[in-house]
Amino acid sequence: MPLLNKADAMTSPAAETLNFKSELKQVLHLITHSLYSHKEIFLRELLSNASDAIDRARFNSLENEALLEGDRDWTIRIQVDLEAATLTVSDNGLGMDREGIIEHLGTIAKSGTRAFLERLKAADTAVRPELIGQFGVGFYSAFMVADKVTVVSRAAGSADAVRWESDGQGEFTVASAERTGRGTDVILHLKADEHDFLESWRLKGLVKQFSDFIEHPILMTVEKKKEDVSTFEDETLNSRKALWLRSKTEITEEEYHTFYRQVSNDFEAPLKVIHVQAEGTPSFRALLYLPKRRSMDLQFGDAKAGPRLYINRVLIQDPCEALLPAWLRFVKGVVDCPDLPLNVSREMLQQNPLLEKIQKNLVKQVLKALEELKTEQRETYAEFFKELGQILKEGLSRDWERREAIADLLLFEHLKGEPGKGITLAEYVAALPEEQKDIFHLAGENRATLAHAPSLEAFKAKGWDVLLLTDPIDPFVIPGLPEYKGHPLKAADRHVPEIPEAEKQKAEAAAGAFQPLLEFFKTKLTGLQNVRLSSRLKESAACLVAAEDALDPHMEQLLARLGQGRGPSPRVLELNPEHPTIQALLVRYQADPKDARLEGYAQLLHDQALIAEGSRPEDPTAFLARINELARKDLA
Repeated sequence: MPLLNKADAMTSPAAETLNFKSELKQVLHLITHSLYSHKEIFLRELLSNASDAIDRARFNSLENEALLEGDRDWTIRIQVDLEAATLTVSDNGLGMDREGIIEHLGTIAKSGTRAFLERLKAADTAVRPELIGQFGVGFYSAFMVADKVTVVSRAAGSADAVRWESDGQGEFTVASAERTGRGTDVILHLKADEHDFLESWRLKGLVKQFSDFIEHPILMTVEKKKEDVSTFEDETLNSRKALWLRSKTEITEEEYHTFYRQVSNDFEAPLKVIHVQAEGTPSFRALLYLPKRRSMDLQFGDAKAGPRLYINRVLIQDPCEALLPAWLRFVKGVVDCPDLPLNVSREMLQQNPLLEKIQKNLVKQVLKALEELKTEQRETYAEFFKELGQILKEGLSRDWERREAIADLLLFEHLKGEPGKGITLAEYVAALPEEQKDIFHLAGENRATLAHAPSLEAFKAKGWDVLLLTDPIDPFVIPGLPEYKGHPLKAADRHVPEIPEAEKQKAEAAAGAFQPLLEFFKTKLTGLQNVRLSSRLKESAACLVAAEDALDPHMEQLLARLGQGRGPSPRVLELNPEHPTIQALLVRYQADPKDARLEGYAQLLHDQALIAEGSRPEDPTAFLARINELARKDLA
């Protein structure tokens, strides 16, 4: 994203006043007008940025030790100036040169700015703090508490420093500066009503709350009183404990939860902790979390899969997409593998066989944790599945090797169950009548419509259960599971239970008598593949079913809403030969095949079948006119 036009420069190249990009102006306006209910989040973001800068310096030094100039005393420092009312966060990390500071502080660090703005405006105030860490605007959170921000930075390997300064109103200045050593100082000129962030007790509490597990020491000069004598000395505010490297028995639940909030930007406690300490080849440590609900980045489709990857506590990649498949992208956490070489590049990571082994182990652990949750805390798991089951289901079509293990975790509404109560495939199979071998399912908008679908009448008559697929992703992923433990999965609107031989003979006998009427329907109703007698209908006069080789009708509707697909496939209209209306139509047709009313009744039955399955007649006005005409005749 280009930052500025040459015409934006208002002074010499050594000192310039530049304009923010227009989208960033809007972001700053929203931030500085107190849209966030947790202002203290700014300190977490600045400390995280400082830690990242140090990690990048360490990583780059693996190939060029000279960049460090002998300085490996990694520190982050918080400084308070009560007289000037400034709060400074400093680090001796990678630093930025003039070009880098313009690029990183003059625009949002991620594409999709306009989309981000819409999300920011639409988000509920209670969850807006989560957006800061997830969309690359952490630095700008400083403007929630500061009316001016100054940044002084010197890039590693450079002798020159640069100063960036802005009040967040639309412009920023860039000029040459002086700084001893590499790194960055972020100086916040605090607003008059935000001076509580100058209090040492306040800063200590925030560091403990948000940044206690940052590896690098966060130092602050504090006053120590002893016998009325004050001295000033540096105090390390964070514990610096890499939680994932500690024994499970040494870690409290609160420590687990605090670390989760740090790596996930979630203010709620996690649903489950997965702490892995694997020995062998490879040897690694992992601390993973299952969230309770879908985060903002998952809701808007921007989340990348994978925990953070560390090698001996050196951050290598965040996120590392090779560590978990996309269908587990809701899992948050860290993985530390000392067996990987420290000088591994991001490109080499994609091909490293050790990562494949780690991924297999992690996926196994996550699936095991989900299975335990489903078995031991069914209601809790059901709530989790409502939030994140849609993502989990993607594995059915993406991960052939693990599809049955994924299938074991799925919950479905079902015909014989209470609304809102899910059933597993294993539970469905365990309850199968002896004569039923297949698993039947039907997809649609909602349970209420599906439960009364005419295509299920034969199943109800036999007392067979049917899975009701109400999740929009179901028609796309269920075909990836053609069978479960030897039981084929079949769509209830294109398959029907076998009928007894006596009923077959009766149906065949009726077919001959009804054939002329069926042919008449075929000539008068367009867009149908066939019209035939039904063995599935017990109460309804007619229903529409999908042809054997056609896409699921519900999937076609979903694709049409997305502007995709080839439109609806021709359907099959089935008529119930036992229904009084169909029998009366046969009598009417036999008496006078040219009766003008017959075509109207044929259209009416077709429209009724559409409505019964939750669809809409092609011409609602004509449908209503036919209904009104019938009412008029009945009342005459």
